[in-house]
Amino acid sequence: MERFAAVDDQYDPDAVEDGVFEYWDDVDAYEQTKAHRADGEDYFFVDGPPYTSGAAHMGTTWNKTLKDCYIRYLRMQGYDVTDRPGYDMHGLPIETKVEERLDFENKKDIERFGEENFIEECKDFAEEQLEGLQSDFQDFGVWMDWDDPYKTVNPEYMEAAWWGFQQAHERGLVEQGQRSINQCPRCETGIANNEVEYHDVGKPSIYVKFPLSDQEGSLVIWTTTPWTIVANTFVAVDGDLDYVGVDAETDGEMERLYVAKACVEDVLKAGRYDDYEVVEELTGEEMVGWAYDHPLAEEVPDHAQGEGSGQVYTADYVEADRTGLVHSAPGHGEEDFERGQELDLEIFCPVGSDGVYTDAAGKYAGTFVRDANDDVIADLDDNGFLLSSEEGHTVREGQCWRCDTDIVRIVTDQWFITITDIKDELLANIEDSEWYPQWARDNRFRDFVEDAPDWNVSRQRYWGIPIPIWLPDSEATASNGGGEAAGGWSGDMDDAIVVGDREELAERVDQDVDPEAVDLHKGTVDDLTITEDGTTYTRVGDVFDVWLDSSVATWGTVDYPEQTEDFEELWPADLIMEAHDQTRGWFWSQLGMSTAATGEIPYKQVLMHGYANMPDGRGMSKSKGVLIDPHEVIEKHGRDPMRLFLLSVTAQGEDMNFSWEETAEMQRRLNILWNVARFPLPYMRADDFNPEETTVEDVRDDLELVDEWVLSRLQTVTESMTDSMDDFENDKAVEELLDFVVEDVSRFYIQVVRERMWEEEDSASKQAAYATLYRVLESVAALFAPFTPFVAEQVYGALTGDSGHPTVHMCDWPEVDADLHDPALEREIEVVREVEEAGSNARQQAERKLRWPVTRVVVDVDSDDVADAVRAQEAIIADRLNARAVEVVGADDEWGELQYSAEADMSELGPAFGDDAGRVMNALNEARVAEQSLDTLEGTVSDALDEDVDLTEEMVEFRRETPEGVTGTEFAALDGGGVVYVDTALTEDIESEGYAREVIRRVQEMRKDLELDIEERIVVDLAIDDERVDSLVREHEALIKEEVRADELDGVEEGHRKTWEVEGVEMEIAIAPVAAAEASD
Repeated sequence: MERFAAVDDQYDPDAVEDGVFEYWDDVDAYEQTKAHRADGEDYFFVDGPPYTSGAAHMGTTWNKTLKDCYIRYLRMQGYDVTDRPGYDMHGLPIETKVEERLDFENKKDIERFGEENFIEECKDFAEEQLEGLQSDFQDFGVWMDWDDPYKTVNPEYMEAAWWGFQQAHERGLVEQGQRSINQCPRCETGIANNEVEYHDVGKPSIYVKFPLSDQEGSLVIWTTTPWTIVANTFVAVDGDLDYVGVDAETDGEMERLYVAKACVEDVLKAGRYDDYEVVEELTGEEMVGWAYDHPLAEEVPDHAQGEGSGQVYTADYVEADRTGLVHSAPGHGEEDFERGQELDLEIFCPVGSDGVYTDAAGKYAGTFVRDANDDVIADLDDNGFLLSSEEGHTVREGQCWRCDTDIVRIVTDQWFITITDIKDELLANIEDSEWYPQWARDNRFRDFVEDAPDWNVSRQRYWGIPIPIWLPDSEATASNGGGEAAGGWSGDMDDAIVVGDREELAERVDQDVDPEAVDLHKGTVDDLTITEDGTTYTRVGDVFDVWLDSSVATWGTVDYPEQTEDFEELWPADLIMEAHDQTRGWFWSQLGMSTAATGEIPYKQVLMHGYANMPDGRGMSKSKGVLIDPHEVIEKHGRDPMRLFLLSVTAQGEDMNFSWEETAEMQRRLNILWNVARFPLPYMRADDFNPEETTVEDVRDDLELVDEWVLSRLQTVTESMTDSMDDFENDKAVEELLDFVVEDVSRFYIQVVRERMWEEEDSASKQAAYATLYRVLESVAALFAPFTPFVAEQVYGALTGDSGHPTVHMCDWPEVDADLHDPALEREIEVVREVEEAGSNARQQAERKLRWPVTRVVVDVDSDDVADAVRAQEAIIADRLNARAVEVVGADDEWGELQYSAEADMSELGPAFGDDAGRVMNALNEARVAEQSLDTLEGTVSDALDEDVDLTEEMVEFRRETPEGVTGTEFAALDGGGVVYVDTALTEDIESEGYAREVIRRVQEMRKDLELDIEERIVVDLAIDDERVDSLVREHEALIKEEVRADELDGVEEGHRKTWEVEGVEMEIAIAPVAAAEASD
């Protein structure tokens, strides 16, 4: 782009962004920017990989925009930033999408289709979605190494997971064991607690009697999962809770029931008993060891009957709620399982991976568990054990995060990383990271880690990283498949082979494998065997939990262990950033895996942002059609306005409600930036201004006060923005920058400096203004670059042309120049601006336009600091308010022309003065005093009434009375304030200049109509339909000619002609370029 070349009059995001995209491609802007920082200090940023299961939504758009902003900022700070994007391409998110595409209903459809065929379909789908997702990110203006993303499906990344798992194994942290897990019956795999989503569902609510074996009576339990009674193993009580045995009567028959004392009334009401009598009181501890008969013993002959089953035990999870006794099935519930393990009870789980009862469930075999609820309830009723049953009890039910199927809790054999063995290490490692916000680490994350159970890393699925465990032949097959224990295997991991990388795989397997070309997915590795010492080992069939895939991203990003140099130089990551749901997801999985594998935390800093919500605060949901499409936002407002809105919201923990209005406001503010940047270009071009030859330092002695102020403000803004960005407070940085451009530069500095730009002679003042504005705009372009890279590029290119870097993103982040920083001057100009605003408001009250001068402005202050500032800046205040004079009334002084009146309060005067209240009120209303003094007012009123009057503060309210033609407005500044009075009385001289400036404004508009170059000379004809006004205007012919660059004020025959009405007077104005006027002659 040519330096100072003309740009469009209005900011058009589409045109700007299209042009910049093309320019970036032409000059290889990204590649040049990376190369420019190649020798800088390393900064290891790790991208959290999104699932390649759909298009970018507003949440991913916000996330990637934040990442892009900070990467650009860090590069401008001189860092060589790792910016390799990542994609999570395995797991249920992909599988369920492919199943939908193939119209599959369950796992059996996959088996009929063929595992290898299904894996290939998943691979193709993931790659296809990656292209769309990556295209979206690039379209948002995000700069990352798009040519070399890390993909969790690539062999070098998959072996990063193998390596980490092997390291955990070598530390003794890998085991196979039974746990109560969340099982998706549709996907037929376990899912982690943090993958469970919850919704409200209606369920049956039943009270059941468990008949005691060795004594009269029944234990009463309550449950909303009748199907789990099939697997009941024990009943739990609270050892310290008070229980009672009651003889309850209904229809003339009596039966004994045992419940918590606090629950008696509710239980008997539910059972519709007529009456009852408490016959026994005891504690839960006294009930321990009581035996009972299984209420479905005939229907489930193989029910839990091992040693200790069918008895009462204490448990921590019992509360005085419902009945105070809890039916416990260790084969299902997590707490039940843990207590059952402590009691060394059998684990009876007659449910398969598909949620269907196995043969062990007797009568219910072959039935899906929830479909069996009605049968179970009916059988309990037939057996005489159903005390009460109701439908529609609302509970929070967990469902699979990918297919929305309600989960079931079952106990299966799974592979675990026993992170409970390293809990102290995990908690200690947390302290080695800094979080933004810090409370997210110290509260939410730490609490989650403290409570985290062992990590179930195995999934009974297909599209994932195969678990690299080989077991002796007969044991491997039985060690997977969704719940079957390894047949005969002791569980001693010394008898297992865990492979850590492709080289080791090739060395140990019986088949010929090329480590450089091998595909590590199930279709390949399932056929590989290892024979050592006469024993053949076969790989277990499970794949990793997809969260384990992404958990190794910090070393997978640098292709470790295949490549070691970058890992040794860069690891751990300097920064990661994701939304707050990742405290239970990626933030946790990385900590868990890295601590298990290396003993260290894998990241130094975490930026945790919130969710992107709808404008009304509702969560976005693509499936429900509740969303904001980022492409729609771009189409309506542009990429930079969308980015600027997203970056104007705090990135620290709080959810963001998208706002169309605020995005539109960002577009308007960028239009102000555009106009600010456009303003000096024609002047600089016309005067051949050379920024390299005329710098701020070169013209330091010629800088005017306002130049020094705006340069100082630039230093303050730069310092504040740097501090904010270093603290990951991008919202504060955006606010600071926009305020500077809109309020300081556009609405103040440009207005002050405009006339200096218009000067015809090449004065030192004009050069100083050029140098100042160039420095400001060049810095502003750099400051905007991380936030709005497109418009920043355009502004920078218009200013620098071929003299600057090929792209603004190669610029250094601006640094504070202490020599230009003058906070005291900034405070003074702060006062000036408050005075100006108050004065402008006073002018508006008087209906006096700013173009018309006023005789004087009086600033009455209540603070010495404010008075000093006004006196120091009288000249600029006079200029800004177009005043002939500025007078300052100090804090200890009174403006002699000011008087005060008093408004009487009759509700106070009446009781005090009775019949004389009316006379006193009239005297008060007519009184005028020079100060707000009750004593002075009393004296004035007493003199008027010729009698003493005693007034109180409650009786009157002082009102300021200004001289005729004077209006006033209050202001606040620094730690004080005051009132600005504007004297708008007209004199002939003021009228003369006022009318002349009205003419100037109209002529300037007509120059714009003709699109004249600023240097072009014109001729003006002026006909005013009022002799007096015409005479007043002619007194300022010289001013008019100078301001509009006119050679003559007559002689236009065929020019641009317009009729205007100015202050009720009709004026006909014609203009023509000098050359055209001479030709017409």
